[in-house]
Amino acid sequence: MGKKYDIIWLESTDSTNSEAERRHDSIDNMSVIAAGFQTAGRGQRGSRWTSRPWENLTFSIAISFGDRFPGLPASEQFAISECAALAVADFLEENGISARIKWPNDIYVNDSKICGILIEHRIRGAQVASSIIGIGLNMNQTEFPPEIPNPVSMKDITGMTYMPRQAVERLADIFLSLMDQTGTADGMESVRDRYLSRLYRKDELHGFTDCRTGRRFQGIIRGVGENACIRIEIPGEGISEFAFKEVSYVI
Repeated sequence: MGKKYDIIWLESTDSTNSEAERRHDSIDNMSVIAAGFQTAGRGQRGSRWTSRPWENLTFSIAISFGDRFPGLPASEQFAISECAALAVADFLEENGISARIKWPNDIYVNDSKICGILIEHRIRGAQVASSIIGIGLNMNQTEFPPEIPNPVSMKDITGMTYMPRQAVERLADIFLSLMDQTGTADGMESVRDRYLSRLYRKDELHGFTDCRTGRRFQGIIRGVGENACIRIEIPGEGISEFAFKEVSYVI
């Protein structure tokens, strides 16, 4: 099979996702682009990702479908999100940190955010042609800007100092193993089951806000639908589905 992937380390860049996009034509199957510092790190829906230089792990995994990875229907693109979130959760578990996945793919420890993931796809026809998976994992930073509401780092939890250069290869290996599983129907189902088992606040009664109407309600997360929408049971009303940014958690 040859080498699994390339890892490209940069002292700094605007955004590893943007850098991966600029290098798109030279990416062969899978490449990892990591940076000690991002000057314009991006989060979901245009938000900023803030990280101190060389204290955390900021990287992007860029993959192309059709060779190393079999074709993936656009309707199944959420599997990439599941693999990315599980990879981070499994990596943290290996380091003694129990983490949950806050739908769709933030990683939480208790009620604090330790990792954010931004995924961007290129769709060709009915297939995913390529994907860029940006991951920002709080490793060694212990002081955060006040505008970040609920951050936590690995060092906050364990008191240990971590090496980003070593961590990125292990994370990429875990992600690659999970992606390989999605090549079969049974493997895809196994990844989905594991993702659901890790869902933050699943099967617990908590507060939410319907972002479309501003209504606050109590609900129980029951899973994720085929369309990747979160399914929340509202007592007395049944189950409602919400797309990304249509519902927020009360934390």
